[in-house]
Amino acid sequence: MNTKNYLSKLSKINRPYIIYKSQKGFNLYTNFSEKVILTKKNIVNFLNKKNLKKKKLKKTDLYIGFFGYEILNNLIGVKVPKQKSNNFPKGIFYKPDTLIKLSENLKYRSEYQLKKNKKFDININKATYTKIFNNFKKKIKKGETYQIKICTKYKNQSKIDPLDYFCRLSKTNLAPEAFMIKDKNFSVISCSPENLIIKKGSSISTKPIAGTLRKKKNIDKSKALKFFRKNVKETKEHNMIVDMERSDLSKICKPGTVKLVKEKTVEEYKDLYHYVSLISGKLRKNIKNIEIIKAMMPGGSVIGCPKISTLNLLNNQEKENRNIYTGSFGYIKFNGDMKFNIIIRSILNFKGVSEISVASGVVIDSNPNHEFNENFIKAKSLIDLFK
Repeated sequence: MNTKNYLSKLSKINRPYIIYKSQKGFNLYTNFSEKVILTKKNIVNFLNKKNLKKKKLKKTDLYIGFFGYEILNNLIGVKVPKQKSNNFPKGIFYKPDTLIKLSENLKYRSEYQLKKNKKFDININKATYTKIFNNFKKKIKKGETYQIKICTKYKNQSKIDPLDYFCRLSKTNLAPEAFMIKDKNFSVISCSPENLIIKKGSSISTKPIAGTLRKKKNIDKSKALKFFRKNVKETKEHNMIVDMERSDLSKICKPGTVKLVKEKTVEEYKDLYHYVSLISGKLRKNIKNIEIIKAMMPGGSVIGCPKISTLNLLNNQEKENRNIYTGSFGYIKFNGDMKFNIIIRSILNFKGVSEISVASGVVIDSNPNHEFNENFIKAKSLIDLFK
């Protein structure tokens, strides 16, 4: 297939589609026969759908989409106080009738002459961030949390060609959980590096990321690994998250089957290095989809720990809705197998506004200046698309 011509045609048709990174390239899903907009009232019924127990599958026998942060809190009984909101949907899943395989080299040139807005406003400046940081550090000393992630948002007024942004992003910062959604009134572009759930049959795994180092000319992967291993703060943060994810898996897995498969490796991206581990387990018999989602989401590595008390602290502190950020994107097949990431390193464009949310972790050894600057490093590859 001529990818360039196909993507050009696709961009001109006002038809929703999704592109998701696969092992050998990308999967493009379109011609949706069903669209489920999730609410507090219908999410349980959606996750308990009878067709999610089918044995013989076509490649399009799945629902693909996202859970937003707020609806995942609702699902596990954590309250989110009234916050500033743009009324973006809490979650959407689509049933595709068409799946097209694309190569990793996405070729597309935008025909739209859209003026780029390079200027972004941040919702929390350094002074406000430091005040929140110091408040959370007091909570850590009191034992109310051990690690907590402060979210900041970069926003601007902009009309974008999401396919152009995604194709450029895939060339400069290809990530294993990259995806994009183009619908009639919104788009999402993401270079998420973090897998939260891969479930096949009774096997399940998760790949927590905790630890970030800015790339420099004199630092390669081996030096980054040495840095992480010697850095007390990064090691503490990583160990806490790994322990929490093991605990989350243990809620749904057979005793003794949860194993640390890969411990503390380094992954390289455009502007940074990440500290990563891989954990796997065997699910207990008759575990339901909803039990897996409730045990694993929201992903702990982007929240902090312990999860529930930390969610409550965050929700009472934050004045603006997170929307998709730290929710999860992925699919559930009709046989119950699923794959979900954590929605980070993403642009949500809705109502003419692009927003990029990022967060960095506060532990007892953290420094507010370092963490505030780390947030910008995480957002940089996305902000660069607007230049």
